[in-house]
Amino acid sequence: MAFIFVQHLDPDHESLLPEILQKETKMPVAELSEKCKIEPNHVYVMPSNKLMKASKGELQLTDRPEKKKLERILPIDLVFSAIAEVYDSRAIGVVLSGTASDGTKGLKAIKDGGGITFAQNVESADYDGMPGSAIQAGVVDFILPPEEIPKKLLEIKHFIKTGDALETSSDDDDESVFMQIITLLRVRKGTDFTYYKQTTIRRRILRRMAINKIKKVSAYLEYLRENKKEQNTLYSDFLIPVTSFFRDPKIFENLANQFLPDLIDKIPDDKTIRVWVAGCSTGEEAYTLAILFRELLESRSMRNPGKKVQIFASDLSEPAIDKARLGTYSSSELGGVSEKRIKKYFTKSNGNYQVNRQIRDMCVFAVHNFLKDPPFGKIDLVSCRNVLIYFEPYLQKKALTTFHYVLNPNGLLLLGKSETTSGVPDLFSEAAKSDKIYSRKDASSKFVQVVNRRSELDYNEREKYTTSAKKNPDFQKTADEYLLKNHTPAGVVVNEAMDIVQYRGKTGPYLEQTSGKPSHNLMALAVPGLAFELRNVLHKAKQGNEEVKKENIPIKLNDELHTISIEAIPLPNTIEPHFLILFHDKSSEKDKQGAETEGAETDEAPDTDKDDRIQQLEQELVDTREDMRNITEDQEVAIEELQSANEELMSSSEELQSLNEELETSKEELQSTNEELIVLNQEMSSLNEQLEAERNYSESIVENIREPLLVLNKNRRIRTANDAFYKQFKLKEKETVGSPIYDLGDKMWDFPEIRGIA
Repeated sequence: MAFIFVQHLDPDHESLLPEILQKETKMPVAELSEKCKIEPNHVYVMPSNKLMKASKGELQLTDRPEKKKLERILPIDLVFSAIAEVYDSRAIGVVLSGTASDGTKGLKAIKDGGGITFAQNVESADYDGMPGSAIQAGVVDFILPPEEIPKKLLEIKHFIKTGDALETSSDDDDESVFMQIITLLRVRKGTDFTYYKQTTIRRRILRRMAINKIKKVSAYLEYLRENKKEQNTLYSDFLIPVTSFFRDPKIFENLANQFLPDLIDKIPDDKTIRVWVAGCSTGEEAYTLAILFRELLESRSMRNPGKKVQIFASDLSEPAIDKARLGTYSSSELGGVSEKRIKKYFTKSNGNYQVNRQIRDMCVFAVHNFLKDPPFGKIDLVSCRNVLIYFEPYLQKKALTTFHYVLNPNGLLLLGKSETTSGVPDLFSEAAKSDKIYSRKDASSKFVQVVNRRSELDYNEREKYTTSAKKNPDFQKTADEYLLKNHTPAGVVVNEAMDIVQYRGKTGPYLEQTSGKPSHNLMALAVPGLAFELRNVLHKAKQGNEEVKKENIPIKLNDELHTISIEAIPLPNTIEPHFLILFHDKSSEKDKQGAETEGAETDEAPDTDKDDRIQQLEQELVDTREDMRNITEDQEVAIEELQSANEELMSSSEELQSLNEELETSKEELQSTNEELIVLNQEMSSLNEQLEAERNYSESIVENIREPLLVLNKNRRIRTANDAFYKQFKLKEKETVGSPIYDLGDKMWDFPEIRGIA
């Protein structure tokens, strides 16, 4: 391991940390510099006047900004984030005693990248601000006192080395176990991670193995089967909740300046602007868009009075959606929000900040899988940033097709910096290439929504059929291998939607373009009499996932009656379902056989042809009846499913109606309570008025008797002083007539009573 040590230091003061740390370790200790190469078993100290960032896959030091420009620098977050970007799952972050919340955001970056995080327990910390913030944010894997961290680091080191070997290994047993872990989560959690980026998925599994100190993948699978809590944790790790407010500020600035104003002006005032944030995580991006729309609508209130915006935000993670609905974030999570926006759109509460209700009311959050669940409709803007990067091309194409389907004409699609629509060039055009903003093309949608969820195979049965064969995304290569091994006739390769993706051999006699718009659909290109048979064999091949062949199909080719056979073969080990359709011309084979027996007697030929024709018609009748029976059964099954779906809808409607009645009752109760509160409020107001009148009356009485009381009090004090004076000098009252006290001269001032009166 290489160790980087960073503290909060005065940038104008020369640090002696390298010399201090060198006394405590045998490892070389040095201050980081541009020319410094990071090596294992070395300790590096961050310079006090530098910051760290990642550039082109390497760590790079940058100068700290000047003090007059310094708003809020979090050097530990910057170091952690840079290390996470460069080292991915090999990064380890440790937060020790310190004030404020620096390090929390950086630990989250390390954990999101597959690394492992530590924090000192708050009981042993002199200052628990930094470790406490990280622990509260839920981004810490191990909470330990400092003296126990080195031992755990050595364990983690061992597992990281083992994990690197497993991640790059091609062992069939490990491959099978990884697939079984994915199958287990699919059955238990309902989400299929088969076509997610497997390097990322395996990194997450290996990370959990390291945390649980399990060395073998097979042992972790057994542990996972028995531990539901671990299933939830691994599932949350797979979802990778990475987001922040105003992430990539320049993109949001250009979006607000160039695209959102046009969107607001284009949509009529009586219609609501509909936005979908797919993969919203904890809601920061949804609230960012809500703030931008609010600012634009406030600045254009005269031009667009009463314009409404509805933002639908969805994610697979239920805890993330719960946090998004609450809309409460720590100060470290508001790093991308300006002070002005914080004051205007957030309310501080218990040390955190909650999004104001006017912004929260613009957003609707829901747990939703946009790859499987029915999507939101009639959307004007779809934002799906940094989600597609975790998908393989098959899922990327499926997601983009869904977004094209839900967007209104000329609707906008916002992607992450590393994402593109190159997989579906016919569906989107670039509106702002550098900002990853795309516009919907007016093309026919290829979206197919599965209404009924496929029944899941029993988990144990699924394990029996788990194969170690790797999926091959190259359907052309698979088709070549199959043809070279078994066939050489003309044929085509079609996808699940029956679109031809490749021609094999001479297919002209069987497929031809009709007048009108060009098409690649097999049914549209099939010659008359062949489309029904093709649809039939393809349907059977899809249902049974096996080869289906139909023989003796009479069709006219070049004004001649031919008897052909067609064959539908599902191509194995392909990511997307593909089928190979082969055409066999039986008439040509019979002609060859007839040429060989040209010298034979011809008297029996008419009878033979007649018998063959009768046999062919009988076989065709049997096939037709079989097809009709299959179609009838399929229709009955479909009708039963529709009836079941209709019953579910009716039940849901009744539940909604019941819920609506309950809400109406609650509304009436609230109205009644509100009326009672109004009456009580009026009574309180009346009582307040009475109390105010009585208080004013009391004040007037007090004011009226104040002067007489003062006079009486003054007379009492004078009388008391006179009595004291008389007793002191034993004067008679009559002698005081004419103010004789003034004849005593200065001696009278020795008495405090006299001085007080004077």
